Amino acid sequence: MVVNRTLRKQTRVGPAPRLWGSASQAQARKEAEPHKLLSSVLPPKAAGQKWTKPQDPNIEWEVVKDQRAQLRVLETRTKAITFVLTLVESIPESLVYQPKDPRHLSIYQAWMDLLAGANSSVDIAAFYFTLRDSDIKMEDPSSQQGRDVFDSLLSLPSRGVKLSIAVNSPQMSENDTEELARQGADIQSVNMKSLTGGIVHTKLWVVDQKHVYIGSANMDWRSLTQVKELGAVLYNCSCLAQDLGKIFAMYRMLGGEGASIPGAWPASLAAESSLSSPLKLQLNGISAELYISSSPPALCSAGRTSDLTAIVQTIEDAQAFVYIAVMDYEPQCSFCKPRRFWPVIDDALRAAACDRRVNVRLLISCWSHSHPAMFVFLESLSILSQEPLSCPIEVKLFVVPGEGEQPPIPYAHVNHNKYMVTDRLAYIGTSNWSEDYFTKTTGVGLIVNQSNHDSITAGQEFTLRQQLEQVFLRDWDSSNIVPLSRHRSCTQIN
Repeated sequence: MVVNRTLRKQTRVGPAPRLWGSASQAQARKEAEPHKLLSSVLPPKAAGQKWTKPQDPNIEWEVVKDQRAQLRVLETRTKAITFVLTLVESIPESLVYQPKDPRHLSIYQAWMDLLAGANSSVDIAAFYFTLRDSDIKMEDPSSQQGRDVFDSLLSLPSRGVKLSIAVNSPQMSENDTEELARQGADIQSVNMKSLTGGIVHTKLWVVDQKHVYIGSANMDWRSLTQVKELGAVLYNCSCLAQDLGKIFAMYRMLGGEGASIPGAWPASLAAESSLSSPLKLQLNGISAELYISSSPPALCSAGRTSDLTAIVQTIEDAQAFVYIAVMDYEPQCSFCKPRRFWPVIDDALRAAACDRRVNVRLLISCWSHSHPAMFVFLESLSILSQEPLSCPIEVKLFVVPGEGEQPPIPYAHVNHNKYMVTDRLAYIGTSNWSEDYFTKTTGVGLIVNQSNHDSITAGQEFTLRQQLEQVFLRDWDSSNIVPLSRHRSCTQIN
């Protein structure tokens, strides 16, 4: 965990200074005590850069200063192989939290570290590329981190690292991808609309076929400094990286003129993890089961669990609570003409709360681009908490305040998270929650089960699930909350 490094607020004139120096790697240390493992795991950092320490003096920090060493797997006291999984976040500077609230490694730092340590390959699936602020026709200081990531990507081919990209087509701006292609990147544009009627909405990285990133952040400069994002990075886990790489390979197969979805995907692309057959390994020193889900079903190879199935099964598995944080929640086909009702997830939540008395909480984003229909559906859920049913369902809206920019930054200041945490499982995805995203549009999910070892005592953080729960509760109880009844006020912001 490190405090998210944000740029100081500056007047939006002139180019911003570069923040990134020469890159290198650091190593994670061996655990000294099991309950301190997760807070002691630090991914590589850049030479000459210092980790920002949180205010809590009880958190210990130690970075092994070996610039050339690869990030290595940890060993538990029993010498079993363990892999490092960490949450990553983008926290806009306008969001204010309490000093003791949980903070995690910034997505910017995680991406830069992955690129700095890449030796052979970097595979990225993305909705679009706008890492530089050329899309707003002016230079903004908060875009510096995006430009840093772009420059690191640009340098990969010259370092002998193969950069492969699968990106939705058409893009709003092709400036970034065209320049990356000129420098040797292998760009494959995928017109998913012609194939399924959807888009490529996935956000994933596979580095050296052993490190992975999955999360909500687009390849956009705003996703690093202006939008609230959440994801996960898993280090040195070739088994999961190879499985995720198969999904990436499917996107690549669908690029180019005349591409079509095969009647059956090649056996070589069959899933290596699923709901019924998860990978079993050590995550941060604790036994875990995890798998990758995918959407739409047409892009699920043999054995692959669909993303919708993963979400519904996670809800049905819950025994005490289901906490959900997504930007959009609409039980309908939002982009169909005419729109149609689609209650699959909605029914699962109603059954969890009203039939099994599971505490259901939804934290939904509210900003100027929120669809008005969404709040009608949310009200229909929230009203179930009243008599005679008194179902334990609560809905709150999360607002990322603007900073008074003139002119305002377009498509900024929103909680873009897409995750769910229950008393047993953690789910981190890339999709908004409406029918289109699960039946037509590409997306992936990471599902982690450490419930057999999910005990907690004061001051100790053992599992990813517990950390994700703490992030949710931090936001649920923050000053950025607006009650559902005031949704009209936050849709007028910006």
